[in-house]
Amino acid sequence: MLLSFSYTIVVFLLNSVVIRTPSVRAQTIELLALRHEVRVLRRQRRQRKRADWRPGDRLLLAALGRCLPRREWGRFPVRPETLLRWHHALVRRKWAVFGQRRGPGRPPLPPEVRQKCAR
Repeated sequence: MLLSFSYTIVVFLLNSVVIRTPSVRAQTIELLALRHEVRVLRRQRRQRKRADWRPGDRLLLAALGRCLPRREWGRFPVRPETLLRWHHALVRRKWAVFGQRRGPGRPPLPPEVRQKCAR
């Protein structure tokens, strides 16, 4: 729930701060994504072929992806399918909180009511 709330805030801030001209906007978002990728790669201690994306990293890249049309998603350090998967996971996590059930069946009756019915 907290992750989806912060995702909404990040998307709002990016949409309000990033320049509105489409060509400059795409370049600015690409620059932000690449700078974040550099931070992720510097955070890793060992040489790896793939970056270790933490939930916060995924949140930021998914939010940046919302600021661009899908045809521009080739500018990101991950594949467009990965961005979509991360975005769907954020949305699924947000709505999973509302779908939690207590368990099967009717909730148990309080002991007072059971005693009255037993008489």
